[in-house]
Amino acid sequence: MKECIVFITNIINVLHDGLIYIFYLLGFSLSDKELHFWIIGIIGLLTFLSVYMIFKLLSKWKFSITAISFIYTLTVMLVLVFAIEIQQGITTRGNMEFDDALAGLWGFLVFFSIYIAFASFFLLSKRLLSSNKEKKIKTEAPTRSQRHVN
Repeated sequence: MKECIVFITNIINVLHDGLIYIFYLLGFSLSDKELHFWIIGIIGLLTFLSVYMIFKLLSKWKFSITAISFIYTLTVMLVLVFAIEIQQGITTRGNMEFDDALAGLWGFLVFFSIYIAFASFFLLSKRLLSSNKEKKIKTEAPTRSQRHVN
């Protein structure tokens, strides 16, 4: 995990220095805070537009709230497991390992799959029971000729 963070940090540092150089060549002299303002602002807006389009498509699905809730929860879980691993690396209270993060995410996916299985079983049972009640009501309903016999 530590190697992964160092690798990502090195990539970010190279991109950071490259962006400062590109802005310098374009005639801009940006401080680190100004660079963060522009880059994070642009990344944030592009992320928002992407998420908006994806959620707009998902909203047309029958189980759209479930799908959107899953994506949001998975995002929170990603942040949480990596925050825990980074915290363990900083405080040395545990081992900072990428496999621990994957195990945590795998746990969420397994428990979510169990939830989906139970929810599907419940919805299917409810649908079968309601369709059987409708059939029973239709077969018990008197016909027009039977209603006029009295």
